Amino acid sequence: MNKTASGSKSFLEDFSKVVFIIATAVSIIALGFILYFIFSTAIPTIAEIGFKEFLFGTTWKPTASNPKFGILPFIVGSIYATLGAVILGVPIGVLAAIYMAFYAPKKIYKYLKAGINLLAGIPSVVYGLFAFSTIVLVIRNLTGGQGTSLLAAILVLVIMILPTIISLSEAALRSVPKQYYEASIGMGASKERSIIKVVLPAAKSGVLSSIILGTGRAIGETMAVVMVAGNQPVMPKSLFKGMRTMTANIVNEMSYAGEFHLNALIATGAVLFFFILVINILFNIVKERSS
Repeated sequence: MNKTASGSKSFLEDFSKVVFIIATAVSIIALGFILYFIFSTAIPTIAEIGFKEFLFGTTWKPTASNPKFGILPFIVGSIYATLGAVILGVPIGVLAAIYMAFYAPKKIYKYLKAGINLLAGIPSVVYGLFAFSTIVLVIRNLTGGQGTSLLAAILVLVIMILPTIISLSEAALRSVPKQYYEASIGMGASKERSIIKVVLPAAKSGVLSSIILGTGRAIGETMAVVMVAGNQPVMPKSLFKGMRTMTANIVNEMSYAGEFHLNALIATGAVLFFFILVINILFNIVKERSS
């Protein structure tokens, strides 16, 4: 019986290893196909347009008799919107996670947790509808403009990245051994000081991971930004003026793009992929240096 049980256990372990290897291989192969599709089109297209003109050109007129494919306004728009969302969203998200992990009563916590999970599952187009009917309207009434603007895009992105930052940061805070907190309290530190000076630094790896995912969600968001950003292919001039991000440019023009126009949009996607890759590398470097 023991030999049979041991053999069955060994078979299950071997079978599980094979399944895990296949799953990992499928993921890597899928990523390879995506990279090949994007960059096999993007590199020749950028070379034909000109690297400098494509990345640093400020004019996007793909359907003109003398077409221009400059995506600098979209790059700047994406950076501004993402940076603004991170600057506002990260402190709010981390503080909310601290409250949920250490201060929220159990009766309130279960409703807060359910609400955060619900926010994470709402489709982006619903966020866009909400922002268009509320945030844009408020900005319009305050400034007298159209309301669709960089500020509206930032605010809707803040709301959209909060569930990711809150959930992962809370999980990271709860994973810190309670002895850290109790030892700090035992040495005379206040509850707030113990959380900020002891628990939060111990959970920094998980908190940074939540920021990475939140940043990726912000820079890659499309539908909500399309609905509230103003969709203007120009350099962002102020918080209250319209603009366009890289993702918005792709989704706006994909349906009617000609062959070379389509290739330029794919090249824009390659630039977006590069930005996300750089963001992940930078955050990982920061995480390794702080560990």
